[in-house]
This record gives sequence, C-alpha cells and structure tokens, in this order.
Amino acid sequence: MLFTNTFNNLKRAQEIVAILGKYGFEDVIANTSLINLVPKKRKASWQRKERPILEYSRWERIRMAFEELGPTFVKGAQVLSNRPDILPQELLDEFEKLQSNVPPFDIATVREIIEEETGQKLESIFAYFKEEPIGSASIGQVHFARLKDGTEVVVKVQRPRVQFVVETDIAIMKEVVKRGAKFFEQNGISNPMDVILAFEKSMQKELDYTTEARNIDQFRNFYKDRTDFYVPRAYKEFSTRKVLVLEFVKGCKVTDVTQLKAWGLDPEKLAVDGMNIYLTQIFEFGFFHADPHPGNIIIREDGTICLIDFGMVGKLMKRDKFAFAGVFIAMAQQNPRSMAINLQKLAIEDEIEDINALEQDLYEIIQEYSVLDVADSSMAELAQTLQNLIYRYKIRVPGGIFIILRALAILEGIGKTVYPQMNAFEAVKPFGTKLVLEQYSSANLQEEMLNRFINLTAFLDKVPVDLKDILSKVKRGKLHLELSPADWEPIVRNIGIFTNRLALSLLIGFSLALSGLAMIGGDHAGPLTDSGLPYISVFGLIFAGLLSFIVFFSIIRSGRY
Repeated sequence: MLFTNTFNNLKRAQEIVAILGKYGFEDVIANTSLINLVPKKRKASWQRKERPILEYSRWERIRMAFEELGPTFVKGAQVLSNRPDILPQELLDEFEKLQSNVPPFDIATVREIIEEETGQKLESIFAYFKEEPIGSASIGQVHFARLKDGTEVVVKVQRPRVQFVVETDIAIMKEVVKRGAKFFEQNGISNPMDVILAFEKSMQKELDYTTEARNIDQFRNFYKDRTDFYVPRAYKEFSTRKVLVLEFVKGCKVTDVTQLKAWGLDPEKLAVDGMNIYLTQIFEFGFFHADPHPGNIIIREDGTICLIDFGMVGKLMKRDKFAFAGVFIAMAQQNPRSMAINLQKLAIEDEIEDINALEQDLYEIIQEYSVLDVADSSMAELAQTLQNLIYRYKIRVPGGIFIILRALAILEGIGKTVYPQMNAFEAVKPFGTKLVLEQYSSANLQEEMLNRFINLTAFLDKVPVDLKDILSKVKRGKLHLELSPADWEPIVRNIGIFTNRLALSLLIGFSLALSGLAMIGGDHAGPLTDSGLPYISVFGLIFAGLLSFIVFFSIIRSGRY
C-alpha cells in the first residue's frame, strides 16, 4: 500500500512538473535576454490560444497551469481568491477567472455510487431520475429527480476517486511548499504552509456532503420563523458523504428582472430585503453563506427569497463581529484612530510598526469615500482598498472577513442591477450600531469581565511555574538571549512602561481590597458617610478609580492592548 501511494504520488508529481514546465516557469529565462537562446521549435511548443506561452504574464501562466492541473488546483485557486492577505492582487484577479469546466461522468457511474452509498436500488428511492446532469463541477454533479411521494429534488453525486486525487495533490503541495518556502515568500506569498493546511481543512468539509446537510439544518433553524426567506431542506435519510438529496426550488434568479415584474414583484424591495437577510447572517448569527452569487439566490413566484448551495459557509466569533462592525462605524464617524484600533482587534497577528502611518492611510480612505454619492460609491472598491491595506501592513485576519467583503461586493452588484440606488455601506450601518449597543450591554460586559477574570487567574497560576523555569535555566547557565544593540532601546522603554502600569495596577488592587475590608468592618472602620459607607472605603474607591483612569488613558494613547 505504501509503495502504491508513493508510486501514485510520484506519477502525479511528474504530471505537475510537466505542466509547470509547459507554462514556462523558468522565470529567469522568461524575464531576461536568455529567452533569445530558446530554440524557435521549443517556443512553438509552448503555445496557448495561438500565442507563445512566455508572452503571457507570470500571473496568467499560473492561472492557466492551475486550470490544466485539474479539480484540486482549480478549487484551491477559487478558495485562495478570497485571501488578499496572502496573495498579490494580480494573482487574485487571475484566480477569479478560473472555471471548473469539468465534463460530466456517465449515468452508470452515478447509479453505482448512489446504490453503493445508500445501500438501496435507484428505483427504490426515486420515481424519476433525469440521466443528464443539470450541473457539473470539479467535486460532483447534480441531477433532477422525484422521490416516491412525488417530491421534486436535486441529487448531488460526488465524482469517483475525487477524494483520492485531492488527497494526493495536497500531499504533493505540502512537499513542494516545505522545500520551497523561501521561493514563495520572495514572490509575495506569505505563510504558504498555513495556506495549504487551511485549504486541506476546507476540502475535507466540502468532500463530505453530510457537512452541507448540517449547515442547511442550522440555517433552517435560524430562520424557522421567517416567511420572506426560505432554505430548502436536505433529505438526510437518502444522503451520505458522497450523495446529497435536496429539496428542489422553483423560481428564477434574483437578477431576472423581467420575470420578477411579470410576477408582480418589486425588484428594489427584494434587493434591499436580500441584503438585510445576508447582513443578519453575519452580524446576528455569525454564520453565513459563503458564495451568494446570482445562481445561488432563487426568488419564488410569491416573492420568497431562497438560498441554495451551503457547501461552504463562513463563521465569525463574537469578538470578531464587534471589531468588524467597529471598522464600519469608525469609518462612518470619520475616525481613523478607531478604525486602526478595530483592525488590530480583528487581527490574529500583524506587523504594524507605525500605527500613525496606518491611521494616515485610513484617513485617506475615509476622505475618499465620504465625498461620494450613492451612484459613485462601491462596496467592491472599498473592499479592494481595505484588502490592499491589510496585505501591505501584513495584518492577518480571520479568513471569513474576506469572504464577507467579497460577498457584500457581489450582493451590491446584484442589487444595483435591479436597484441603481443600492448602497451596501449604508445597509451595514444600522447593524453596526446595533452591535455596538450589544457590545456595551450589561450582559455582554459581565461576560467579558468573567472571561478576563478567568484569563487573569490562568495567567497568575502559570507565572510562578514559568518564572521558576526561567530561574532554573539561569542557574544552570542555559538561558540565552540573542539581541542586537538596536533591540535594547524599545525593550528598556517597554519594560519601563510595563513596570509603571504594574505598580499602578497593584495600587488599584490594594485600594479596592482596603475599601472592601473597610466595608466589611462597618463601624469599626471609623466615621461613616450619610449613606452608611466608611470614609476610608469611599476614599479607596475614588483613588482606585483615578488610578484606573490613568492606566486606561495611557493604554489608549499607546494604541497597544
């Protein structure tokens, strides 16, 4: 088995190398006078659409190579097209052009997969099954059918051996990235192994249709009381990892304005309602459809909005929702400082060395978009600008953020085809305001204080152990620090700041403890105020409050949390 896998990997690796060579990834040759040394016959063999391959840009050649490398690479490129924090914009633009264009597989194979997966004959499940697929993609294809009770459904069937191909390709990708990490970084692709691991996780979910069925159930539960929005059900009794049976939705695309008006529906209202439904997914549930293109938004004759294809969804944690909303609120308030702070809160990690430079760039974005009217404003342009800034400052944010920005741009584009005055930025504002109110509600503040107390307790429990370990290494002469002279100044400055804040924090804690003890002591703590509190307690609380304000103000001024 090991020998077989190694042989298959080697064979596939040879195919990959051949295709990469075909597309001229001898960059030194392609971009220097050495190209003149390549024989004309060799150049002629590198043809694509009647042009020598080396006349295309590097980014175009990468896209063409991915197309020919097959489903795994096409899907990977489509996933990566949502990650402007990792890839250069030129490559993202090319990846967005990718099409799967995978031919369908035959009905005999479809029947074999369904019967093997379900353990039942095709005829025992379906009264009718259309042999020609109504859609074909890199992972699977879709057929129209009717259940025995007459219910119309669509059946997604996974391609044969696609999981094996994906696993083989990902294993090769990992090996290539491991051996060529420096090359990728030099070409503007940061954290390449993280990219592969994230893609692997995404593909594992998409190759398991039961994941999509669970996503559908969760969305149906969220919107069970809505009459203007509907999520078609998944028939789990007939579904497996490789077969998914879904309720068929009759209707038209959201962009089919002629049909919508023929049904007596208001396209403008549908555009606004659709945007609000999507924003509800993001800002209320933190669980949203990852690909709301026109083909996935169906309008029924009665005006009900339906979403289909839940193979990929995005998720946002509560703190990320607050920070993301904070970016838009700060922009509306024309507050670049607050925008910068919320971007840092959103970041998993960043390399922002000059916060003032970031604020200046954000100020320019605010000034540019604050003077635009609805006709000129564009969520797509705003998203592009923010993505470029995130890439430039190497701010690593949750992948869901880019999916949201892309989705908002798509939805605004859809909306403007039927409602030219559609403004996604204005639609986001009320949700942002609502989230700010939720963030500072008493319930959320209590939860936040509890979390901070738990984190502080865990930190204090760990400090003695870590300190003992450090002292032990010092005692044995095994603690080594590597610092250049230029490193000392910021370290000394930060140590001074930390020491001052620590001293103030200890004084705050001492004052609060003294006040608490005085309250418990009652009359024994000395004279009482009219409200029955000891003067020493009141003094301690005021003193602690003043010190807390000083610490808080110093943290805000530094811009570092």
